[in-house]
Amino acid sequence: MADISVWTEKYRPQKFEDLEGQKQIIKRVKAFVEAKNMPHLLFAGPAGSGKTTLALIVAKTLFGDSWRDNFLELNASDERGIDVVRQKVKSFARTRAFSGDFKIIFLDEADALTRDAQQALRRTMEQFTQTCRFILSCNYSSKIIDPIQSRCAIFRFKNREQEDLKNAVEKIAKEEKLKINDKAIEALFDVSQGDLRKVMNVLQASAMIDKDINDKLVYETVAETRPQDVQKILQLAIQGKFQDSRNFLLDMILKQGLSSLDVVKSIQKELWNLKISDEAKIDMVQKCAEIEFRLVEGSDSFIQLEALLASFYGKK
Repeated sequence: MADISVWTEKYRPQKFEDLEGQKQIIKRVKAFVEAKNMPHLLFAGPAGSGKTTLALIVAKTLFGDSWRDNFLELNASDERGIDVVRQKVKSFARTRAFSGDFKIIFLDEADALTRDAQQALRRTMEQFTQTCRFILSCNYSSKIIDPIQSRCAIFRFKNREQEDLKNAVEKIAKEEKLKINDKAIEALFDVSQGDLRKVMNVLQASAMIDKDINDKLVYETVAETRPQDVQKILQLAIQGKFQDSRNFLLDMILKQGLSSLDVVKSIQKELWNLKISDEAKIDMVQKCAEIEFRLVEGSDSFIQLEALLASFYGKK
């Protein structure tokens, strides 16, 4: 029978040693777990940086096989009101742990909780310290009220480095018998910007098409422009070859099914690699921002993209 598992779950690390990147955070959290005592924790950082995985590893290491009985995971995006704190969280927190000294409640995307819910959570965290510890995960710690932040040890996650992603990709490629080159790994890093979850999803989608993965396949899978194609468009526009630049851009949009906003963002990202003056780059970025605003407001996509290319003429 064919393997239908999702790679983000199949290759989710199960031990501290398996985690890629975030070395300092792992070291400090591991010390808490080894001491079998820890404060409330707040994990803040971008998606795919390992927050949920680390929370699960903490629970599995502390409680062993009975970790499911002592661990409650809630996603605050789905259940963000005060009733969730009053009912689900309190009823779980007030009972003693089946094994160990305390239970763990993991609130994913805690920055989606309403302010009233956060105020109720603050009181709950105080009341049940003897029986429960909280791990809160969020993208932006600024959206968590100060009283909760002051009760937690805060760990700020960052996007993975390219080397960390490379290690993870090579492990998966070995297990799945994939052939992948360095350019494809660079492409995965480019489309994911360090989000390991996205890397795994793109890699699995690419592997469904071909076991020999290259950068072209990666960009086609995510329907994004290749940097070299964007560079060609920019070079033609700067040189005054407007017709060639326009035709190449429209051909790329129609063939790859790209949205105009994605194209503008790709141009903005790639123009920094052009060998022109910083002043010219600044002008081009401002023009990208202006065109992006017009597109969001509902202007005609092709006319705006043509205007963008026309504005690049003669930049040096």
